Amino acid sequence: MAMQVQIRDNKLFIEIDLEEPPKPSASGKTTVMASTRGNVETDVEIDGKPLMLGLTAYVKP
Repeated sequence: MAMQVQIRDNKLFIEIDLEEPPKPSASGKTTVMASTRGNVETDVEIDGKPLMLGLTAYVKP
């Protein structure tokens, strides 16, 4: 999973690859389109500390 994170004009921009093909969630209630699969450390720093990010994009049937 490729992800790019940056801050521009005090806004957080996140670019993440979509799942190919989309996968059912663990519960089977949704379809996961993109996920970091938990919290991950990014290259972005705030006050000298790495920004942590957890992201799940999904659709409901």
